[in-house]
Amino acid sequence: MIIRSKAPLRLGLAGGGTDVSPYSDEYGGYVLNATIDMYAYCTIETTFDNKISIYATDRDEYFESESVDYLGLDGFLDLHKGIYNRIVSQFNKNLPLSFKMTTYSDAPSGSGLGSSSTMVVTILKAFVEWLNLPLGEYDIAHLAYEIERIDVGLSGGKQDQYAATFGGFNFMEFYDKGRVIVNPLRIKRWIINELENSMILYYTGVSRESANIIEEQANNVREKAEKPLEAMHELKKDALAMKEYILKGDIQTFAKYLGKSWLAKKQTARSISNGNIDRVYNIALESGAYSGKVSGAGGGGFMMFTVDPTKKLKIIKNLIENCEGQVMNFHFTKEGTQAWIIL
Repeated sequence: MIIRSKAPLRLGLAGGGTDVSPYSDEYGGYVLNATIDMYAYCTIETTFDNKISIYATDRDEYFESESVDYLGLDGFLDLHKGIYNRIVSQFNKNLPLSFKMTTYSDAPSGSGLGSSSTMVVTILKAFVEWLNLPLGEYDIAHLAYEIERIDVGLSGGKQDQYAATFGGFNFMEFYDKGRVIVNPLRIKRWIINELENSMILYYTGVSRESANIIEEQANNVREKAEKPLEAMHELKKDALAMKEYILKGDIQTFAKYLGKSWLAKKQTARSISNGNIDRVYNIALESGAYSGKVSGAGGGGFMMFTVDPTKKLKIIKNLIENCEGQVMNFHFTKEGTQAWIIL
């Protein structure tokens, strides 16, 4: 039997960082995001040789073991191993499984599109389909969060797991004790079309480690650092405002707030921006872009810009000619993670 799954990557439009503890626990966080047609993929082939083999083809990393009830975490494919450990202990009565798993993603780790969390969701979804587990969307997203943040110990927020699981445009609320509310937004097709026409997605070519940025943000919240904390509050308010403007189709005001939020985000941690990001941002604005921001924690990865559609090609041309990254075509998607079985 073959089980396949996929889960969509997301653009963090507003409020990113307010979903990270301790800010979300103390003040509550708001995040606006949307999934796009770039995915993380997983294939599980059931076997009877009492072996476990895992191949992350995009990273060219391979792991093989006898079928055991626990795979030690040693820094090598820990997310894949962590998911297996939780599935076996929580849902399979500690009985080992035998299978071959192959995974890959359309975006590299550290891209700012939530690629690591999306990979966790798609692997989980494959196991849910294989073992017929009674887990709904909230269950899968919460379990993915626990595995990544608690079991494996990677720093980060909560929005990525929920975006990959639910899909579409969502306004998410994050509170203490792990409480999350996902509000799907019913955005009219013409607004989605206009937003796609008015956006450029640019990959800087630099993968970054988000943990240090996230830890600095968290420390600033714990220490009640005035400017970073005020900036976090601003991000939260902007997310609420941008939700309203996107629902109304007011793209120009949405773009204004996107730029405003980027300025606030840069105040939450020192390494969110750098010389390369600032250079790309300035070239885009000098070429006619309304505003822009980095998707995700910052430091590299993907950037997004809002533009006048009639000036889009000119801005793209200037970015390609003057910067070392690449422009990526994309469309927004409605569906969250999916899985299917091939007998």
